[in-house]
Amino acid sequence: MSIKRYESNGAVRRARKVRARVKATRRLRLSIFRSARHVYAQIIDDAKGITLAAASSLDAEIAKGGNKQGAEEVGKLIAERALKAGVDVVAFDRGSFAYHGRVQALAEGARAGGLKF
Repeated sequence: MSIKRYESNGAVRRARKVRARVKATRRLRLSIFRSARHVYAQIIDDAKGITLAAASSLDAEIAKGGNKQGAEEVGKLIAERALKAGVDVVAFDRGSFAYHGRVQALAEGARAGGLKF
């Protein structure tokens, strides 16, 4: 696929717009990725270029898998790990995914776990 076709892809454009708004806040970023089977979350410090905490539905603590209940558990787990790392305020980077279903469940789980965004 040529770079021009890739950059004109709707998902890439949506993700770029969301990420630009999130980075403008200058906060740490809670970035999520949703595949067909699993959900992944990371707390990223863009200024230093490092990942402070990560969680996914593949972790041994998550028993539900990548469905909505599993996504909510991933949110609680990432919140727990972020608080352990000293992070309590983040900006939610949903990428190109709509705030619906598993993405919304992960966000609500993170809020229930103590993260503010």
